[in-house]
Amino acid sequence: MEYVSTRGGGGVVNFEGALFSGYAPDGGLFMPQHIPSLDGDTLRRWSRLSYRELVKELCSLFITAELVPRSTLNDLIDRAFSRFRHKDVVHLSRLKDGLNVLELWHGVTYAFKDLSLSCTGQFLQYFLEKKQKHVTILVGTSGDTGSSAIESVRGQKNMDIFVLLPKGFCTQIQELQMTTVIEDNVHVFAAHGNSDEIDEPIKELFADVDFARKYNLMSLNSVNWSRIMVQIAHHFYAYFQCAPSLDTTPLPVVEIVVPTGGGGNITAGCIAQKMGLPIRLVAVVNSNDIIHRTIQHGDFSLSESVKATLASAMDIQEPYNMERILWLLSGSDSHLTKTLMERFSVSKSLMLPEDLHRKLSETLHSCSASDEDIVRAMQRCWKENCYPLCPHSAVAAHYHYLQTDGACLRQKSSCFSFLFSTPRCCLAPASAAKFQDALLRAGLVPQLPPEITALTAMETRSTPLEQGQDWTQTLREWIEATAQRR
Repeated sequence: MEYVSTRGGGGVVNFEGALFSGYAPDGGLFMPQHIPSLDGDTLRRWSRLSYRELVKELCSLFITAELVPRSTLNDLIDRAFSRFRHKDVVHLSRLKDGLNVLELWHGVTYAFKDLSLSCTGQFLQYFLEKKQKHVTILVGTSGDTGSSAIESVRGQKNMDIFVLLPKGFCTQIQELQMTTVIEDNVHVFAAHGNSDEIDEPIKELFADVDFARKYNLMSLNSVNWSRIMVQIAHHFYAYFQCAPSLDTTPLPVVEIVVPTGGGGNITAGCIAQKMGLPIRLVAVVNSNDIIHRTIQHGDFSLSESVKATLASAMDIQEPYNMERILWLLSGSDSHLTKTLMERFSVSKSLMLPEDLHRKLSETLHSCSASDEDIVRAMQRCWKENCYPLCPHSAVAAHYHYLQTDGACLRQKSSCFSFLFSTPRCCLAPASAAKFQDALLRAGLVPQLPPEITALTAMETRSTPLEQGQDWTQTLREWIEATAQRR
């Protein structure tokens, strides 16, 4: 299995090469040169596997045994999931009126990113130990990525991690999960800007090829292929948990509703679909709705500003993984992808070609939710199930309630049979415990685990990045100084 840039430059790399890169040298993102195709018999066999075993099977399709022997790969994945609180790693809660919620948040930081980043951290450590190499990791976070990335590499002597968080745009708990990690290899910066603004200095440092090579820069944002790869398993597991039976031909369809910010999880779903998994994908967003507008109208253009919402981790205007989706749907047309993304980079406004928009709207459906929609979904889920949703999961539940309420209005007495003709699974990216303000706004009482309560009494450490300051130069100087101290 080899990997190529979505923009066609830089030749091919193996999994190790893709893992240790941020963006590809030409500014694109790495994707597998070929997407494996699975037949019905394979899917039926996989349906009996645990989530942990599914991750192993999927990773083995994208990481050759010559690079990582299968037994070693299995051990790395077992080690990655050893700190998860739930015995099944992830868990499906079946709630009233067909609301199936796949809890992806049973890791250390109570967010779905623990799943892919714990595996990615193990893969990194495996190659670094073999080659006695050191890397510098750059991460921009809208809330959960930073803490998950820190937990995956904290205390490791052959990695330094630099995390930029948007001050005031994360919840207090999200911020504390980053700033309370006092390790020599962890460097947290509190930037007075939004999620898109903190991505800019990171892009600039990666674009400085000599600097990136000298300090072995890499990213653990979902620009990193490894994260997308592991997230493919979410869709397979959701399908197998919710499909009524796999004894039919063709196999039944399951609708998977994906809360979407940077687009990594929905990209993983598109790849799962391409591999032969019979799923209908719905990208659900908050008021920062560029993905929704792109799917509905082909309008991949920035709004005037990022809106601060209750679903803060999705407060993103530039979902970089859309580049992977457009490449995939264009038939791996790297020339077209390069042209479109360079045009967007300059103007921040892009209308998709008609044929590409048609393919996108056939592949993905979408929905947006306001803060009021989020609050109503949280309240309704609690009232009907005594089940607390985080605001991001509530965006998915909002879509579910729109469908079920609409079905009831249309079908009246036959509503029940209509609702359950196509099963639906809503991916839940985070625990409600991380979002106290949203719970209080919905009139709910936060129930905090002791690990989260303890954060408020811990020492914190971070470096401010002020408006008007040259963030790129500040990061450059910190990286150079850290390297000199090693």
